[in-house]
Amino acid sequence: MDKGERIAKIIARSGICSRRDAEKLIEQGKVTVNGERITSPALNVSDTDIIAVTGKKLAAREEARLWIYYKPVGLVTSHRDEKDRPTVFDTLPKDLPRVISVGRLDLNTEGLLLLTNDGALARYMELPATGWRRKYRVRIYGALTPEAIAKLKAGVTVDGVKYGSIDVVPEETQKIARNAWAKVTLTEGKNREIRKVFEHIGCTVSRLIRLSYGPFTLGGLTVGEVREVPRKMLKEQLGNIL
Repeated sequence: MDKGERIAKIIARSGICSRRDAEKLIEQGKVTVNGERITSPALNVSDTDIIAVTGKKLAAREEARLWIYYKPVGLVTSHRDEKDRPTVFDTLPKDLPRVISVGRLDLNTEGLLLLTNDGALARYMELPATGWRRKYRVRIYGALTPEAIAKLKAGVTVDGVKYGSIDVVPEETQKIARNAWAKVTLTEGKNREIRKVFEHIGCTVSRLIRLSYGPFTLGGLTVGEVREVPRKMLKEQLGNIL
């Protein structure tokens, strides 16, 4: 009978990296269990096993934590950037533990970005199967007609990529092509999805702010601020996987 849990899941929970990246490290021979190098992630381990990644012993699992961060425009959501641009992780408070992001926001998008010290939790929260809605405030230039709104509601295909239903609610009546704000809600969150679908209907996004991700909202955060999600709320929303 198998014991414990998959080793990649244990590594991800430690906050070192995602489960997928942990599997790559294992396949590259950079992980040992009880002093023995392994090359297959198809291994279950228990609390008594000693795991080391790139020669460093895996610390005991920390309690999963989650933070809400108001990401500014101009930061890359990556620990390292090949173009040497400033990253989200360069600007975080020094007292935060090592964290990874739940999904990404592109360089020119601002607003809510979730951060966690638990890689497995991040992966779970990114899955479309959670059904969590992402809400944005979007400033666009173009004619946001009822026909265009209905088209996005029905789902569109852009350059061979199919996008699911997107709800768009203009903040004011728009009769001519001009800059105007709208509330946008979606569940998929594919790469640059909002910018691409609006371009598809003849509109240009000039500002994009994520307001919420599932039950987690910006609240009163200002640009660059970080707030930890209370443990009570975390258990209410994610208790089944913590």
